[in-house]
Amino acid sequence: MMSSIFMRFPGGKVKALTLSYDDGVEQDVRLIDIMQKHGLKGTFNLNSGLYAAEGTVYKEGTIYRRMTKAQCLDLYMNSGMEVAVHGYTHPFLEQLPVNICTQEVLKDRETLEGDYDCIVRGMAYPFGTYSDEVVATLQQCGIVYSRTTESTEKFAIPTDWLRLPATCHHKNPRLMELARNFAENSSNRGPLLFYVWGHSYEFEADNNWNVIEEFAEYIGGKDDIWYATNIEVYDYIAAYKQLQFSTDGRKVYNPTAMTLYFEYGGVTYSVASGQSIQCKK
Repeated sequence: MMSSIFMRFPGGKVKALTLSYDDGVEQDVRLIDIMQKHGLKGTFNLNSGLYAAEGTVYKEGTIYRRMTKAQCLDLYMNSGMEVAVHGYTHPFLEQLPVNICTQEVLKDRETLEGDYDCIVRGMAYPFGTYSDEVVATLQQCGIVYSRTTESTEKFAIPTDWLRLPATCHHKNPRLMELARNFAENSSNRGPLLFYVWGHSYEFEADNNWNVIEEFAEYIGGKDDIWYATNIEVYDYIAAYKQLQFSTDGRKVYNPTAMTLYFEYGGVTYSVASGQSIQCKK
């Protein structure tokens, strides 16, 4: 009889956690410090056409403070975090003619790739708004995922990466309840993904840095959670979908460049790049 087969994250882990923050504001410095302290990883969605002018000094009390290009490079480069598209000038993409929408996405992508010496394939929708036409545009621009502002309060693996919902915003009053549910979940079935999003300036505006500090301290450093950027999660799942299983599920070939993990019949297996394995009966 066929046994159940479940995807597992790197190291055979059942759970993955990722964060997503927008706009490239000064408060990202403190947020990344908190994330790094507790081993969290995530994605920062930037508007490369809206860097603050070099030498910008904000009036006292200004909360929304975009960083300069130099500040952004200093912060995000080599931070272990992903940089992703957020529209070159943060427009309502669904309101634009398709050629201008295309330019907003491609110009931001191209600029970020040049600035950060990487290939940028991820995105978050400015204002969280989009349309089917915008989604089609992203596909043409080589964007593989784009985060919405929708929250599910669930840990399901995404099925529509270009209409990507999160588990919750960090302001969600159930944040720590969800974190505890996630951490304490001992299910040996399908994999779990906890996805948190927001804007770091909100912590200053709401005077509640304790929210993310408490969350990071609680959820970080756990041996059974894979901490990853958005694109790392996407790429791993995309690779897993390329695994080739025999009809009875026992022989498995991995044609990808990654080592991949799955559970078959209650046993966790890894299969290296280009290798085949035989699962136990």
